[in-house]
Amino acid sequence: MSGDTTADFGTGYYRSKDPIKNLRISVKLNKVTGSSLVPTFYNQDEEAAGPSALEMMPLGSRPSMKAPASQKEEEEYTFTWQQKVFSRREVQLYSNPARCEDPLEERYHQEITILKEGGGRKTKRLFSYIDSDRFSNNDEQILATTSPNETPTFLAQKMQNVRRRRVGGQIDRGYGEASRRRKVDLVVQEPTDDHIRSAHVLDTPETTMYIMADLGNFEEEVSEEDEYVLCAIKTNGQGVTSLTPDLTRHRDPYIIVTNNPRRDSFRYTLTLASQPISWKEQDRENKMYRELYQRHSDYIKTYVGQEFEMVPDNMLRLMVLGEIVAVKNYEYDNLYVHYFVELPREWSADRSQEMAGVTQTCKTKEVNKQENVAYLSHPFELELFYRPDEVDQDDDRLPQWPQIFVEVLSIDSWQRYRTEGYGYITIPSTPGTHNLEIRTWRPLGRSSHDELRRFFIGGSPELEDPTYAALPTTHDGPILSRFGFRTESTGSVMLKLHIMQQSRIFLEKSASRRSVGTLIDRLGGLTMQTSVQNVLESFQRARKRMQAARQTLSAIQ
Repeated sequence: MSGDTTADFGTGYYRSKDPIKNLRISVKLNKVTGSSLVPTFYNQDEEAAGPSALEMMPLGSRPSMKAPASQKEEEEYTFTWQQKVFSRREVQLYSNPARCEDPLEERYHQEITILKEGGGRKTKRLFSYIDSDRFSNNDEQILATTSPNETPTFLAQKMQNVRRRRVGGQIDRGYGEASRRRKVDLVVQEPTDDHIRSAHVLDTPETTMYIMADLGNFEEEVSEEDEYVLCAIKTNGQGVTSLTPDLTRHRDPYIIVTNNPRRDSFRYTLTLASQPISWKEQDRENKMYRELYQRHSDYIKTYVGQEFEMVPDNMLRLMVLGEIVAVKNYEYDNLYVHYFVELPREWSADRSQEMAGVTQTCKTKEVNKQENVAYLSHPFELELFYRPDEVDQDDDRLPQWPQIFVEVLSIDSWQRYRTEGYGYITIPSTPGTHNLEIRTWRPLGRSSHDELRRFFIGGSPELEDPTYAALPTTHDGPILSRFGFRTESTGSVMLKLHIMQQSRIFLEKSASRRSVGTLIDRLGGLTMQTSVQNVLESFQRARKRMQAARQTLSAIQ
């Protein structure tokens, strides 16, 4: 097609709950220019025109030759969804039973035979291709370049079975290069494994119908090159229907200029001819949908329930959605992390809750020419419960929060394991998103032989109890001495924690301020005063200020 002077050949998308079988498209086609509209001078009688008229007569014409009278070609037909209307070429092709090779062509032969007995085709130029026709399966090839010598790639050939593409040369079916570009959505939100294995691409299956026109000369032999697409209709079975080009509505008619030597021009309009639904039927349909949605809602409620799940009284639920983002600045490559959660007294977890895990092994890469980083992106999830034995307002004991311990290890191609570092972090007491860094260290041996052993055959000093990185659970006493324990600082582990807290105490507005505050203190509340770590840090800062003041006082004396 060329010379598509009317502007918009874009695709229109429609969403409807009505069945697609009720779709009706009315097409009105008329011929704008042609040989019948070319002015001639030999339509007059030879005796009335005189000798001068002979000079204007075509070579080889007889004085008695008369030009045909100018006739206006106009045709209108209403297509229903998947209605098969045969073209001149199909009538000629399928009339001979010897040319029918499959059951579909044999059925077309029977329908054409019945059509001829009933008086022939109802249309002259208009016809249709439906989803089962070969044209629907081979249409819409989009090449990477405009070169006529381009051949489809291996990927393009595989995609022809999924996305409707034409096999072979590029044939203009009535689409311009700029204004009728296909708008195909390749994204499937939830592809199945079978779909991925069979198609190798993400695609939404569609049912297609094409409204066509035979714009050739009736006096010449029929040819597939004279068939042009007037409208492509596609539906995905989810209530979304696309029309390319869109309905005419208030716009000017679409214009098609043929590629034959005569350069005939045709103009056509597309109109929605579906019968509007009556108010009684619409009421009945809306009532049916409301009942259907209500049943579906009741069905979901039987599984989910209507009430929000709450924790028992005097209990705090702590939800942690965590991620071990990366590890960096370690001596060896191929790093992985062994982590576990240590619960203090009065904390508990469900039996099915995984309290430990191991990440995958990851190679490091140099970032900013300074750091060697291994991106792990390992997720984990924790659901913990805190419930004190008894709520006593006079008890000033602060609750302890769970801790996450990490052990970073490396492994090389000879299966030599090395301990790269130990570390821990206390889960923050405030809800929200926290980006944390755990700085690690590793124990050193007593001599250089331990380092040589670590380098050549692997292995290094390890902690018998990984909780020794913090306060060991087996320690019972007022003082913990680590004098003489030799360590070396190594790298760090990057964590991201999303923390949520749930408790009935947050909803009790009728409780007194004192009782709420005390209970929140016992439940590990949200304020700065109830945060264990903040209290300890404040104590350390106050102690340092007191020592500095004491030294200043001693110097003055």
